[in-house]
Amino acid sequence: MKTTNKTLTLVIILLAMYWGFHDMKPSYTSNSNTTKKEFSITNALNHVKNMSVNPHHVGTSAHNDVKNYLFEELQKLGLHPEIQTKTVFNKKWRAGSTIENIVAKIKGSGNGKSLLVASHYDSSPHSSLGAADAGSGIVTILEGIRSFLANNKTPKNDIIILFSDAEELGLLGAEAFVHFHPYAKNVGLVLNFEARGSGGPSYMLMETNGKNSLLLKEFLNANPNYPAANSLMYSIYKMLPNDTDLTVFREGANINGFNFAFIGDHFDYHTVQDSYRRLDRSSLAHQKDYFVSNLNHFSEIDLSKLDSDSDDVFVNFPFVGLLTFPFSWILPLLILSIILLFGIVAVGIQKKKLTFTGVFKGGIPFILSLVICSVISLFLWKLIVVIHPAYQDMLHGFTYNGYYYITAFCLLNIWIVFKLYNQSIKIKSTDLLVFPLFIWTVINSLIFVYLKGAAFFLLPLCIGLISLALLIFGNKNPKNVIITLLSIPTLYIFAPLIKMFPVGLGLKNLLISGLFIALVMGLLIPVFHQYKKKNQWIKLAGFGTIVFFLLATIQSGFNIDKRKPNSLVYTQNVDTKTASWGTYNKTLDNYTKQIFDDNFAEGSIENAETASKYNTRFNFMKKTEFRDIKSSLIQTDLDTIIGNSRELWLTIIPQRKISKYEVFNNENIDISFLSVNTAVVYDSLKSVKKQRLFTYTMAYQDKMLQLKLRFNKDQKLNLTLSEISNDLLTHPKFNLQPRSDEMMPMPFVTNDAIISTKTITFN
Repeated sequence: MKTTNKTLTLVIILLAMYWGFHDMKPSYTSNSNTTKKEFSITNALNHVKNMSVNPHHVGTSAHNDVKNYLFEELQKLGLHPEIQTKTVFNKKWRAGSTIENIVAKIKGSGNGKSLLVASHYDSSPHSSLGAADAGSGIVTILEGIRSFLANNKTPKNDIIILFSDAEELGLLGAEAFVHFHPYAKNVGLVLNFEARGSGGPSYMLMETNGKNSLLLKEFLNANPNYPAANSLMYSIYKMLPNDTDLTVFREGANINGFNFAFIGDHFDYHTVQDSYRRLDRSSLAHQKDYFVSNLNHFSEIDLSKLDSDSDDVFVNFPFVGLLTFPFSWILPLLILSIILLFGIVAVGIQKKKLTFTGVFKGGIPFILSLVICSVISLFLWKLIVVIHPAYQDMLHGFTYNGYYYITAFCLLNIWIVFKLYNQSIKIKSTDLLVFPLFIWTVINSLIFVYLKGAAFFLLPLCIGLISLALLIFGNKNPKNVIITLLSIPTLYIFAPLIKMFPVGLGLKNLLISGLFIALVMGLLIPVFHQYKKKNQWIKLAGFGTIVFFLLATIQSGFNIDKRKPNSLVYTQNVDTKTASWGTYNKTLDNYTKQIFDDNFAEGSIENAETASKYNTRFNFMKKTEFRDIKSSLIQTDLDTIIGNSRELWLTIIPQRKISKYEVFNNENIDISFLSVNTAVVYDSLKSVKKQRLFTYTMAYQDKMLQLKLRFNKDQKLNLTLSEISNDLLTHPKFNLQPRSDEMMPMPFVTNDAIISTKTITFN
């Protein structure tokens, strides 16, 4: 390949990948010149700033302040908001609290189904500032509604605004609205705005009990400028146990909905770094684009006609935004691809442009690249974690230098592919392309059976078949530039996917990126294949690999902008008068070493660890003096026998500021009824094994915990009560040194906490 062609090829490839990323997200520009009738990012950011001054999880005064702020802002818009107060439980999560949803309605001119726009205003316990999750969603709605009303529009459909509460505790606000608010009965569609990081493109995901074709059609009719979505994400999302507020609407009321959520900069998720300063303005602009386009569209159409009987494949594609085709096309396209593959190969053999030996030998580097890229990516990351053990304390699975690692691993995998194919310089490009096309055909066959949402993989296969046909039927080998141009859609589709998986699922999934790279490179091999040992592509990829691994290593430490997560918890057992320290950290730092300096052991503490997102356990524990922290009073209000059941009413009165209670069942028991602060947890006979019975987070207005139980009178009730407060650093019985500015509370676990446990037994 001539130097000019090499340069042009490289430019086309880089531009195609850039194009794929560029079309998924708008650029942020200051909009200080917007009119009062337009959505103002500046206004939205001011709301974020006001909401995210302090952590505002359920039970805090800051949570109450944010509630009042949003209520007043809706009033300023001329709306008449209400507070829906309800004690509710998510029975699946066995989690409850008293929620305060903020609800308002814009009356429409018609009598059809209502459009509901939703986000949650509580932040994650106990340190998250909640600027992105989900302050960004709240302010998108708040500013979007202001702009909508400023244009003096009267929608055809009622528009219901729901700022839900206690989403972080178990989707409790959505539970309360769906099951107990009269507006829920007429909702036809939900637009839900979320975040799982502080930046990146916002992806569209649907929630429906049926099929997606009509929902997708109307989403495209709304004409968002930057639709970021694909049906692979949709299919995987439906298979995984992912729950959002939309899940409650779908499962509890059969209501369809759209999630709009960004997942980039995942390391900020649920931490004190989820702040106004770190919120990606472009991500907020993306949410704006979704909100404005979808509100204007769905507030005018008949929302009762969105149920479908067919599914569509969809994916981002050059020029068209989202390319779609029905599932019914998958099998015909697959059969046609198989026929074309074998037909082109047969002609190639006849024309002596292919040989059986060449095809067989050409498959060896491709199979090796699939295996080696996947295995190297898997085990190299494990080695990196050994070298940098502090990465294990980032429970997100995505490190601050994660983008450097993604780039480094991608370049490494490209280098591996080049190196392997460079051993096959005597094999013709046509022979090298056949086996990758065969494997792509096999993959698409498996997709047809098991994962139809990924059927856009047929597009690279078809493009690869065209490339092979050009090589076989052309009198002269076509210029590499032509095949590179044909490959633009493949690069456009897969470049964002290669980045998305390790960002969304953690860097341990870099092997998926490695597999994708090997698959795509197999189709591009005619572009890079050379008939000489000296290959500049290898040098370029190798040099880039070294550079980005060095950058990742240089950026592997922690500082004030990339804080190290750590944890300390004091636990006491009131019954045995014993106490211990626990930490979830696997690597100790100056903060944790003030306790774990010596005489500590590996392991967890029985009945001391609370429920957490990743079921994280203490890694180290250390026995300490019993400080006799005040524990709750337990008052028996009723203890009676009714038939074969024993009915027991208990009141638990906190003696200090309690964040949440967890109650564990220590023996098998048959419970026919259980309510907590009037909210029913069990209302039919259930054989309960040794497990967590429930978690209740104390809301701002909660003063006590009232339990009503009915169980088999011949069985023993043996419970453990854990009471958790997040006041370890301020409690007068402790004198801990605060964290440095380069540290922060570890997310997803109970942290900075005093946990007191005691048994409740009724023989």
